[in-house]
Amino acid sequence: MFVISAAAFSAVAQQRPLLTDDVDITPPGSLEISVGVDFFQNAKFPLSGLKGDLTRVGDIRVKTGLAANVEMQIEGSVQNYLSINSRTLAAVPLTLDGNSTNDFDDFTVSAKIKLRNETKLLPAVGLKFGYQMPNTDQARGIGTNQINIFTKVLLQKKFGSVVGNTPRVNALGNIGLQIMTAPLERFTQNDVILYGLAGIYRLTDYVNLVSEVNGRINTRGDAPLGTESVGQFRVGTQIKASGLRFDAAAAFGLTKYSPRTGVIFGITYQTPNIFTPAK
Repeated sequence: MFVISAAAFSAVAQQRPLLTDDVDITPPGSLEISVGVDFFQNAKFPLSGLKGDLTRVGDIRVKTGLAANVEMQIEGSVQNYLSINSRTLAAVPLTLDGNSTNDFDDFTVSAKIKLRNETKLLPAVGLKFGYQMPNTDQARGIGTNQINIFTKVLLQKKFGSVVGNTPRVNALGNIGLQIMTAPLERFTQNDVILYGLAGIYRLTDYVNLVSEVNGRINTRGDAPLGTESVGQFRVGTQIKASGLRFDAAAAFGLTKYSPRTGVIFGITYQTPNIFTPAK
């Protein structure tokens, strides 16, 4: 294992291109909208037996603050495209046309609660919980079309010299549990461990360097198809310009069923207050 350090542009949550959650909350009444495109080589889908190059178009993350310590999130991809390089015997019937397939993503709806602020010695603590909706069609070969629920504890600690009004280093950590429905087995689930160790190093007022390791760990000896261990190491940058935040990163798979490599691009905009939260 290794430690990855981080720093943020401001106190506002800044995830892209990271997958690991921070504890910071989007200001109440504001809306943060992120849109990106992801490219992954040698992506693997054990349930359908497909392998190929995956393109995620319109990777959307929408966050809004409902209170000073409560945030709602919706995330997922508008369309996933897979260029099929190889295939093995599928565990489910497939409806494919040629050497490619595409499908809508399984969107995730979640809530994040900030439980305590950071102190001089102790990190900020938060809790995130939510569920993944069954939006995909398993016959297209990309998704599992299952409902999965999760919860995880979030930790965040800022330290180091100050750049502007923000500490240079901000370390993030996540640990949690996801209950995944087994697509082929009735009355069966797989409880996987969620983990994330991530961060951003504040290089200047406008440029951050980011890095993380993030994924899930199968807790059963023989994971049901579609619930295997997956993980990524990501390294990249965030650039703030013209009221927007641009991001880019490279990704490297950490497990047998993870994509081999990938690149991620995105852009984030935070609106001014667009509504007044209820009191």
